[in-house]
Amino acid sequence: MISHIHKFREKLDAGQFCLGAGITFTDPAVVEALCDSVDFLWIDLEHNPTNLESLLSHLIAARAGGAPALVRVPSLDIAWTKRVLDTGAEGIILPQAGSAAEIKQFVSSCRYPPQGTRGFGPRRPTNYGRFGGSEYLAHANENLFVVAQIETVTALAEVDEIVAIEGLDSLVVGPYDLSGSMGKLGQVHDPQVLDAVRTVAQKARAAGKYIGMGMGAEKEHALEAAGLGIQWAQCGNDFEFMIQTADRLFSDVRRDVSGSQ
Repeated sequence: MISHIHKFREKLDAGQFCLGAGITFTDPAVVEALCDSVDFLWIDLEHNPTNLESLLSHLIAARAGGAPALVRVPSLDIAWTKRVLDTGAEGIILPQAGSAAEIKQFVSSCRYPPQGTRGFGPRRPTNYGRFGGSEYLAHANENLFVVAQIETVTALAEVDEIVAIEGLDSLVVGPYDLSGSMGKLGQVHDPQVLDAVRTVAQKARAAGKYIGMGMGAEKEHALEAAGLGIQWAQCGNDFEFMIQTADRLFSDVRRDVSGSQ
C-alpha cells in the first residue's frame, strides 16, 4: 500500500521544521498543485463544507503527488473517525480535545485490536482487498499518525496525562481557540498564551510526542512557533495563499502604473 506519512516522520525526526497547507476547497486540483510545496497537507473537515467524496478526491491527489495527508475530523464522533480512516487518511486530527479521557477514546478508535477498538471494514487502505490480513493490520496500526488538538484550558490542565497516552503520536496546538478558552480570544501573542504553547511543546517532546500548531499564513507567527519548540505548522490555508498573492501583486502593479502616469 502506498504511504507517504513515513516521510513526514523522518523529517521531524531529523529536526526539520515542517510546513503544511490547510485545504478548505473541494477541488482536488488544489491538493495536486500544492503537493510539491509542502511537507504535509491538513485537510479540514471541521470548519468547511468538505464531504467524504471530496475528501476521497483529495487523498487520491495527495497520494499521487507524494504528500502526507492529515485529516481533521469535525468531532469525536466515532462514525467520522471510522469513515475518514477507511477512506484512506494517513493521519487524523481530533479538534477541541476536551480531556485526556476523550483523547484516549479517540486513540483507541483509531487502532485495531489489541492496541485499540477500531472496527474492521477498510476498502482503500487494503487496496480494495488486495493487501489484507495480519500484514495490513500491523501496517495500519504502525503507520497511522494520530493527533489531538489542544485548544482548551481543560486539556491544558491535563497535558501531563495526555502526553502519556500510548498510541498518540502528536499534539497540535490551536492557538486561537486556546486563547479564547483563556479569556483572551485572538490574542495569540499574549505572554500567557505563549507560555501555554511553550509548556505543551516541552511536555510533548519530553514524552516523545511530536508537537504541531495551526495558524494563518504568517511568517512571523511560524518563526515564533518554531522558537517555542513547535516542530510542524499548518501555516495558512489555500484561500489565504490565493488572496495574499493576488492582493500583493495587484497592489504593486497599480502603484507602479499610477507612478508612471
